[in-house]
This record gives sequence, C-alpha cells and structure tokens, in this order.
Amino acid sequence: MTHPIELLAPARNLECGLTAINHGADAVYIGGPQFGARKAAANSIEDIATLAEYAHQFFARVYVAANTLLDNRELEEAAGIIHELWNCGVDAVIIQDFGLLECDLPPLPLHASTQMDNRDPAWVAFLEKLGFSQVVLARELMLTEIAAIRAATSLPLEFFVHGSLCVSYSGRCFFSERAAGRSANRGECAQFCRHGYRLTDSDGKPLTGTRHLLSLRDLDLSAHLQALLEAGVSSLKIEGRLKDTAYVKNITAFYRLAIDKLLEKDSVWRRASSGYCQFDFVPNPKKTFHRGATDYFLTHRHNRPAAVDSVKSIGEELGTVRTVRGKTIAVNTNETVTNGDGLCFFDRDRHLVGCRVNRVEGDTLHLAAEPPGLETGMLLYRNHDSAFLRRLAYSHMPRRLGVKAGVWQEGETLHCRLRDEDGLVSATAMAAAHEAAKTSGAVARIRQQMAKTGGTVFALDEITVRVDENCHYAAATINELRRQALAAHRQLRLLMHLRPERTRPTEGIAWPDDTPPPCLATNDKARQFLRRHGLPVLASDDPSPPLMTCRYCIKNQLGMCPKPGGKTPKKSSGNSPIEPLYLEDNVGRWRLEFDCVTCEMRVWEETGIRCQETGSLSCNL
Repeated sequence: MTHPIELLAPARNLECGLTAINHGADAVYIGGPQFGARKAAANSIEDIATLAEYAHQFFARVYVAANTLLDNRELEEAAGIIHELWNCGVDAVIIQDFGLLECDLPPLPLHASTQMDNRDPAWVAFLEKLGFSQVVLARELMLTEIAAIRAATSLPLEFFVHGSLCVSYSGRCFFSERAAGRSANRGECAQFCRHGYRLTDSDGKPLTGTRHLLSLRDLDLSAHLQALLEAGVSSLKIEGRLKDTAYVKNITAFYRLAIDKLLEKDSVWRRASSGYCQFDFVPNPKKTFHRGATDYFLTHRHNRPAAVDSVKSIGEELGTVRTVRGKTIAVNTNETVTNGDGLCFFDRDRHLVGCRVNRVEGDTLHLAAEPPGLETGMLLYRNHDSAFLRRLAYSHMPRRLGVKAGVWQEGETLHCRLRDEDGLVSATAMAAAHEAAKTSGAVARIRQQMAKTGGTVFALDEITVRVDENCHYAAATINELRRQALAAHRQLRLLMHLRPERTRPTEGIAWPDDTPPPCLATNDKARQFLRRHGLPVLASDDPSPPLMTCRYCIKNQLGMCPKPGGKTPKKSSGNSPIEPLYLEDNVGRWRLEFDCVTCEMRVWEETGIRCQETGSLSCNL
C-alpha cells in the first residue's frame, strides 16, 4: 500500500494559487472572504471557485483558511461562508474556533489549524474524535515528538517545512492584542516579534544593544524531508500567504523536485496529485525572500534559530569584498552579477546596509551610490537577483498531464480516444469531411496538429493515427477534434475528482484525564462546546496567560543558557546579570521568565510602564 504525500503551497490570491498548482503543488491553502488568520489575504468566493476547478484537473485540492477566533455575531456568518465554500468546490476548511462545531455546517472536511496549538499526542487524538480530518502540527516539534503523535492518531499530519516562523506557540501569542489592540487570533498580528529590543537585567544593566531578539530566521527543512515522512508527516507545508508569485514559484518548484526524488527512491510513498513538472529555471530558496535558514528544533533541542541583526531578507552569500573605491567595488565570487542586482552587507555595528548594482565589469561592480560602512573583507549578500527573477517571470505552465491519444477514421467520422496517466479514458467522435489527398503524409500531418496542446494542461506524449493516407483533412478540422477531445477529457477529470466528506465525531466524548489543556473561546457556542467536552475555557483577553510562550529561548540564543534541566539563579554572582531579565523598546518593558524544566521562555507584560507613544500609564501597553 502506498501513502500519498502532499506538497501544500500558500496562495495570497487567485494568481498565486494558480501559480502554486502550475509549479507542482498537490494542494493550496488560501484565505476566504473573511475570518482568515492573514486578514490582508482575503479572497472572493468566485476566485476560490476558479482556483478549485483549475486544481481539480490535476486532482489537486484547495483548502480555505477560516482560522480566526469569532465573536457571537460572526459565528453564523462564518458558517454561511463555509456553506458557500462547499458549494464552490473547496476540499477542506481550516478552522481554530470550536464554536463552528456547534453550527450547521456542510459535510466539508475540517482541518485543525496550527492556531489550536497542536503539539501533544493526546490532544491530536482528541481532535480526531471530534471529527477533524487533518491536523496542522506546531512548528516547534522535534522528530521524536512528531512520531509520538503519529502513534496516537490515524489523522493525516501536516507540518511546516519552509517559511517565516512565529516565535510563540501558534494561538498562544497575545503580545499584539494586549500591546496594540490587534489580535493575532483575529488575523491582525502587529508582529512584535520583529521589533528591535534591548535586553537588560533587573538592575537596568544593558546586556545587548537594540537587536531583534525575538525574530527567527526562516524555516528550511528541505534536508529533513525523508525523516519527516518516516516520522509520519504526510502533508509538507510551505508558509507564505502574504508572499508574491516569485516566492511561490521558486519555493514550490524547489520542494516539488526534492519530494519527487524521495518518491522515486521509495515506492511506499506516492504523489497526492497528478501531472509532472519541467522547469526552465533552477529553484533556489535563497533567491527569493530569505532571512537565513534554520531547521528550528526538529533535530536539536538547543538550537539558536534567531536572526537578531535584521528582520529583512538577506538573500544568498555572494562573496567577500576585495577592494572598495567609492561607488566601485571588487568582489571575490563565483556567481554572475548583473545590472540591477540588489546587494547588502552587515556593517561593523551589525546593521544591514543595502545597495544596488548599476554596471558590471567582470568582478568589478559599479554601484548606484557609495555604500556607507562597506570595508574590504566584509561578506556581501545578494537579495535581489535580477536575472533569476526574469527567468521566474517567464515560467507560467511548467506542469502538464501526460495523455496518450488514438485517432482513427470510420467513414465520414473521426474518432479520438484519450487515456491519461491515471488510467482515465475519454472518447470523442466528430463528423469530418475530407477530400482526396494531393500528397502523402496524412498521418504525420494529423499527428502534428494533434500535438499542439498549448494553453491546456495536457501534453499528448504518444499519438497513434489510423486514417486512409489518400484522405486529406483540413488543419481546422483536426484542431476542432483536438479541442473537443481535450475539453471532454478535462470534464471527465473534474467529474472524477473525489471530495471526501467530513468525519463524524465520536458521540459523548470528553477529555480523558484530569489535566485538560485550556482552550481559547470568544463566543458562547465555543464555551458551551468546550465545557461539554470537559475542557477549561480561556478567554483571549484574559490577563493571566503570558504574552508569549516560546520554545525559543533568548538565553540559549545568546549563550547564557545554564546546564539543560538546571535551575536559573535568582541572584547574580560576580558580573552575571540579575534576573528577571527584560526586553525594552520604545513602547514598553517586557519581563522574561525562563522555565528550565520544560525548556520554555515566557514573555510577560509589566504593569505601570509608561508608554512613550501615548504617555499613558497602563497594564495593556
């Protein structure tokens, strides 16, 4: 028995969704008209319907994110949108709010959003009993933890393999909500994790300058795909519902090729959709938005994944600077630099400085302006590769469905039979007048015309023709036969795309032990549902939880971590900092708590801190 492996790509809009499918995605996730966790990436029902129909030709799927917390007024509206999504052909909806499980929903499969904080085997097993069809796991998990979840459930497990990282456990970040009135659980995150902070101790002693101490490098698990599959992951997810088409093309193609290599080696796995891709560019994750790569905590618990010097894209390493003469520099590099390329470097103070190439002469670069702080020996990066992006722009439909065609003649009728790579067969017959051929070669001419499938998703890779060589058919006649045959086969594939229906929940289930996890609820139905199933309710505006709960640890990042499992000292000895430690910025002061037993860091708000922007004195800065 083979197991389908899904490459799941992001879509900011219809264009990005079509791009993802064309570049090898087995499934696409996209925001609906409302209630997605990326409020800036909403899409109309009409666009989603267009995307679903296009994807279904390849037996690819479309998932819609409706994964925010809802209030009482919004709940029925959200349920109504889910009905519309079912009617327009969507394959699943991703949710966070348990109140939706109390609503009248269509039989659309439900996926448990990563905002549900899915990192515990018992929790995921519980979600399966509630009727969820797929679970998006927390990004922080290690391979051993994924395997433990796999052993506890039969649900397909979805895991992020690439893209931006949130520093807090998803769904457990209240920083933006309490500090700026913009809830991450409502799709309005203000990204406080990307701010610059100063780290101080309790005496106000500065431990760092202003650095992006909560900002993580971008996830890249491309070297661990086989290990993820062996641990039980079946859906490999790319982050990026706010990214552009260049990013979607490049990253989707990169993982398509990497996954296909694995599938060729091991017959236990197979692609989750149909078609094949032939790219005319070499995908490279460093050539589109790239903050530097981390494999996070997948294999190493004490990783240092932060990019504290900058939150911007640094791109790929280009080489070291050999000479600097005003606006003209020479670089030791094996890469080809072209006019219009964007370069950057970190100066002596570790500030990121950008510059643009005007003209190239060998390894000598003439820049648009003199770069402040650039010195001989510094490492230069390229974060805008003009030539590569031009190649990406020309890549439109590298994905095709392989089809074998048979054309034959019966009297005044031409027949066409198509058989695709999935074994689906369609037949088309068309009345076709012909005349006596003046020259031989009727078979070759028909084969040539039938092969012209540009503008469709099909590639006729084998064409058999049986007609009387003395008969001549006009090119327009063969073109019409091809058009009708491909249209009929497309309709057949759309009819044969199977949408599974939602799993029925287990009746009368409740949390199995006396340590239930607290669950967020912002509407009455969610509260009723949770209490009925033995789960405590946590309001998102409850001041008791920390602003963030993180597996990432600033002390570990800065080399200040005590022995794993040990206790952090409360008082200083010598020159060591006095705890608690604090993050400070121009908005406020934030207390850090380090739990060395669970190896977690928590960020707390400090009461009575004066906000420098408003001058007010508040607990909710």
